[in-house]
Amino acid sequence: MDGIPNHVMLKQYSHDATFSDNHDREIRYNGETAMDVYLQVMNSTPRWVGALMRLRNRITSAIGLKHLGNFDDFSPAKTDYKVGDRVGIFTMIYQSPVEVIMEDQDKHLDVKVSFHIAPHGDRATVTASTVVHVKNRLGKVYMFFVGPIHKLIVPATLNKMESGR
Repeated sequence: MDGIPNHVMLKQYSHDATFSDNHDREIRYNGETAMDVYLQVMNSTPRWVGALMRLRNRITSAIGLKHLGNFDDFSPAKTDYKVGDRVGIFTMIYQSPVEVIMEDQDKHLDVKVSFHIAPHGDRATVTASTVVHVKNRLGKVYMFFVGPIHKLIVPATLNKMESGR
C-alpha cells in the first residue's frame, strides 16, 4: 500500500486500511484553498473517468449498492461548502485552508479522500490521498477491480491540472 504522508490529516484514518493511495502534483499557485483545488480537480476529471463512473453506477446499482452520481454532480459556482455538505460524489468531513477530506460510506466500504496543498511561493504541491476500509466480501471484490483503476484515475486527473511549466 502507498503510505499516506504524515503531514496529511487523512493519515489519522489510515490505520487498518485495506487500501491506501497517494499521488502528488506540483501546480501554479495563486493562494487557492484546498477546497478550491478539490473543485479544480473535479472540473478537470478526464471524460474517460466520467464514463467509467457511469458504468460503475450501472453495475453497482444492479447489485444493490449505492449509485454515487457523477464526478461533476456539484455546483462549480458554489464556493461556500461546509463540513457535512455533499460535494459531487462525496460528503465533506474536514476542511482547513490546506486540506479537505471527503467521504462516502456504503454497506461494503468506507472511502475517504483528501486533497492537501503545500504552498511554496507561486507553486504548490497538491497531495491527493485515498483510504478505504472494506467492510465485507462484496467490498473486497469491488476493490479488486477498482483499486488498480484508481491508481490510474488519480494521476490522470491531477495531470490535467495546469502545472504552469
